[in-house]
Amino acid sequence: MAPSAWAVCCLLGGLLFRGSSASPGPSVPRLRLSYRDLLAANRSSIFLGPRGSLDLQVMYLDEYRDRLFLGGRDTLYSLRLDQAWPDPREVVWPPQPGQREECVRKGRDASTECANFVRVLQPHNRTHLLACGTGAFRPSCVLIAVGHRGEHVLQLEPGSLESGRGRCPHEPSRPFASTFVGGELYTGLTADFLGREAMIFRSGGPRPALRSDSDQNLLHDPRFVMATRIPENSDQDDDKVYFFFSETVPAPDGGPGRVTVSRVGRVCVNDAGGQRVLVNKWSTFLKARLLCSVPGPGGGEAHFDQLEDVFLLWPRAGRSLEVYGLFRTVSAVFQGFAVCVYRMEDIWEVFKGPFAHQDGPQHQWGPYGGKVPFPRPGMCPSKMTAQPGRPFGSTKDYPDEVLQFARAHPLMFRPVRPRGSRPILVKTHLSQQLRQIVVDRVEAEDGTYDVIFLGTDSGSVLKVLALQAGATVEPEEVVLEELQVFKVPTPITEMEISVKRQMLYVGSKLGVARLQLHHCETYGSACAECCLARDPYCAWDGTTCTRYRPGTSKRRFRRQDIRHGNPAMQCTGQSQGEEAAGLGVETSKVYGTEHNSTFLQCLPKSPQAAVRWFLQRPGADGPDQVKTDERILYTEQGLLFRRLSRLDAGTYICTTLEHGFSRTIARLALEVIGAEQLHSLFPPARAGLASAPPKAWYKDFLQLIGFANLPRVDEYCERVWCPARSRAKQAKGKSWAGLELGKKVKSRAQVERNRTPREVEAT
Repeated sequence: MAPSAWAVCCLLGGLLFRGSSASPGPSVPRLRLSYRDLLAANRSSIFLGPRGSLDLQVMYLDEYRDRLFLGGRDTLYSLRLDQAWPDPREVVWPPQPGQREECVRKGRDASTECANFVRVLQPHNRTHLLACGTGAFRPSCVLIAVGHRGEHVLQLEPGSLESGRGRCPHEPSRPFASTFVGGELYTGLTADFLGREAMIFRSGGPRPALRSDSDQNLLHDPRFVMATRIPENSDQDDDKVYFFFSETVPAPDGGPGRVTVSRVGRVCVNDAGGQRVLVNKWSTFLKARLLCSVPGPGGGEAHFDQLEDVFLLWPRAGRSLEVYGLFRTVSAVFQGFAVCVYRMEDIWEVFKGPFAHQDGPQHQWGPYGGKVPFPRPGMCPSKMTAQPGRPFGSTKDYPDEVLQFARAHPLMFRPVRPRGSRPILVKTHLSQQLRQIVVDRVEAEDGTYDVIFLGTDSGSVLKVLALQAGATVEPEEVVLEELQVFKVPTPITEMEISVKRQMLYVGSKLGVARLQLHHCETYGSACAECCLARDPYCAWDGTTCTRYRPGTSKRRFRRQDIRHGNPAMQCTGQSQGEEAAGLGVETSKVYGTEHNSTFLQCLPKSPQAAVRWFLQRPGADGPDQVKTDERILYTEQGLLFRRLSRLDAGTYICTTLEHGFSRTIARLALEVIGAEQLHSLFPPARAGLASAPPKAWYKDFLQLIGFANLPRVDEYCERVWCPARSRAKQAKGKSWAGLELGKKVKSRAQVERNRTPREVEAT
């Protein structure tokens, strides 16, 4: 085969070669839907704002009001949670007069930094939200009137404008986390203009503001991810606000350099600071390491140290809160991502354990072995501390030794290990990075499953299952779908899930998308397809692949097998036998020419299926599996013959094998045209040939001769079928050449007329 034809074939076929027995595995998305596919199926709708880009910074889903609030550059939006984003509301909130100019004078970029980027959207009361923005490096906060439930109001309250220092970062890209509890805003941020003063800050309520002790060196270049209130028991006085973040700390054991670790920290909601020590500073702050690593041989571990995102899966009856963390490696050589799940009870146990202690900068960390004062440092003033003879009703009542100990020992010695002591999901060698995570707990026919949605930096969402067969067995990763949410590749920065509406709200700098969690009709109209999809949302109801709903009356007709995806067991009597045997697959004729290349196309519906080819020769008892060599190659698109032989003739059967279920998806009858027959079809062209084959044969010839003889076909058709057009083309070429020559002569004469005598003499 000619090299040029080989290159063209590779281009057209998208050829990525693999062995016949190799299967891509469940880590490859079983279904890929493009931006256009999602819109065509009415599964997605996009809001880009009136100017075509939101420059989105923060997103707040309010299911009580059935609204989605967005904060962007100088603008806030309110969207109703309806099908096509009807009647959006907009409020313009630019920086105060003169602040943009001041920002530019201080050396900041006018287009990317000197604007009011809204970073905080938190519920303030029944009718208002608290919004805070960077204000061109002069942070400010304001109340936004949003009305009661059922109303669609969005108005800025001008009289409520106040400074946002300590409540919102100066920079639009600085990592930041906040939550609103009891009329007060808790924030984790860097609060100064230069981005060096990291702190946890509480403000906005009747109590004095509280902040981290800058002398205590509690936080080391933190990257905050989430802040949220998590009750520990029925005593509200014991409630705490938890912060999830990563920080860069000196290497352990006094080694050189610095390392990144992920943390969970907490403060008591009723912390009031100390009376003489830690005045207006946190007196209950503690932090512990979140460990996410893969066990290796010899006791070693591969660590995923950088925390990217956190999702809290709140419990139903009888279950506890679980924390899903998305981590990545910080190595410049190896790039990977992992998802670890932590039980809240395990986090509480670590905070009840030993404190970390270090005798000096060059000493190793170890558990504190001395006496721990009462009340235990980090405890909230509650029923546990207010014992007879010990009236510790406020942190201001705590003895100085308790506060001094808390100041010197903010770190717990034991790390928080994930459920199962390993990640439930590990992804390496990705062409894209993972940025966001949300989780939905779904009840299926054969159990309860956590469906994980991962947002990427290319604008797509991965829908993944992590199946755990046993405590000591590594979880099985099943990538159900890859959904290209945004047309232009753009990092996903926000994701919110509505279980009530079965919707995922996906935000990026460009805009926000409303995405259905499932679309069972996509899996086809066969029981086997529905079962092989392994989607907990979907089941075969006897007629179609449809939404699974627990407790419905058609229970006996529902077919679903998430753990194994075995249609042979689930689809008995649903015509899967005919489908597997390929009885419903028509045989198509394909022609190839001897000594030329031929391609037999076979496109499986699932990239997770292994493709196998069989050949039924004329007169043979049964089909034989096609063996590959340098002449015959398996590709992702089909079977490629680099040089066809007459012995290759026969019926080729393309089958797929997925979870032990085999079926036929294509039958191609290949007829080989001998080389001498090809030459008889194309005799030497003679001018003035009276009879010519019908023009309808042209497509048949194209199919017969392959890429190598395309120039010969074009020449033959030009001379035999279109002699008038050929002569016209030649005449047109001659007239065009004459015209060009005439133009050159005329131009030359014009030049000669304009020349001066001195120029002529010089020539």
